[in-house]
Amino acid sequence: MATQEPKVSEELAKKFATEKESAYTRWVRNEGLDIIGAHYIYDLHTVELKPWARRGGNGVYINHEASRTTNDCYVCEIPTGGKLAPQRQLYEEMIYVLDGNGSTTVWNGEGKRITFEWQAGSLFAIPLNVWHQHFNGSGQEPARFLAVTNSPVVINLYDDADFIFNTEYDFKNRFNGEPDYFTNEGTQKGLLLETNFVANAKTIPLIFAKERGAGGGHIRFNLAKGSLNSHISQFPVATYKKAHLHGPGAHVIVLGGEGYSLMWPEGGTPQKYEWKEGSMVVPPDRWYHQHFNTGTSPARYLALKYEGVALRNEQGVPKAWISKRLGGDQIDYADEEQVVRQWFDEALDKVGLTSKMEAAYEAEKVDLPPKQ
Repeated sequence: MATQEPKVSEELAKKFATEKESAYTRWVRNEGLDIIGAHYIYDLHTVELKPWARRGGNGVYINHEASRTTNDCYVCEIPTGGKLAPQRQLYEEMIYVLDGNGSTTVWNGEGKRITFEWQAGSLFAIPLNVWHQHFNGSGQEPARFLAVTNSPVVINLYDDADFIFNTEYDFKNRFNGEPDYFTNEGTQKGLLLETNFVANAKTIPLIFAKERGAGGGHIRFNLAKGSLNSHISQFPVATYKKAHLHGPGAHVIVLGGEGYSLMWPEGGTPQKYEWKEGSMVVPPDRWYHQHFNTGTSPARYLALKYEGVALRNEQGVPKAWISKRLGGDQIDYADEEQVVRQWFDEALDKVGLTSKMEAAYEAEKVDLPPKQ
């Protein structure tokens, strides 16, 4: 389901018609792939793909409204017992494995080469401009992954595919053939884990994060020393997160659990999107969104985005973590519309569950800022 966008007259639209296309959209079209313009995909495991001749697999792009200027997303499938063609690129890429198992080999211009294995649930990033090749480890089923990149920024900037995909330069501060590059555990700094590989995003331990509400856990990643960022959040059965907003391009992929999300623009009516493992929600630019667990197990999701559109205060804290009472972009439970709780109770009643939010409401009062 696409979100409602403001419409203008055809007369005004014609004045901007030549600016609708970009170097990036032309490049995707030349790849022979479709672009699904959507903020919601119910099942990434089954979304339809087309042959991707240059890569040697199948793929589709899933783009939000600001993809032409920020980041994008694509789903790719490696054929049974097959492999993708080698590639290097001057943009960053984070990969989450949806199905199957296999391996990836990376090497730089000096020939320093390493190979690592992955499985469904693995998360990793491709170091900037290294050669890499993905292999399907199964002879019985395809392997499928989702990738988020900042290629729109790079392709629109240079508009030269040969330069973007064939520049011979090693960013040695990003990758220099370290044997343990994809096997070390990384370094934890507060909520941020600096690493290059997460073996299983569905089971990695999280850190308690009371600021997001509902007694949930959280962990943030800096992968392969890139500017793209990602995080995992989890919250208990019969609870929900606080509503917040931020810039465009956060791809929220459900790793486990069942529930729904509400998304709405300032002053607008919330729209409901039901999800399960394998669903993806991409909140539009500056739209509030809120996630609700109506399943029988903790709900966990992975968000992949571009740090360039993050809004932070002077202390470096994302405004999506700061109460609106303090000038941030997060709605406290005490300030949410009562219909939010009503809808949640009704959804739980349908599956025979009872809300466990009273403890969260009470816990919030301890640190709740006064209304301005």
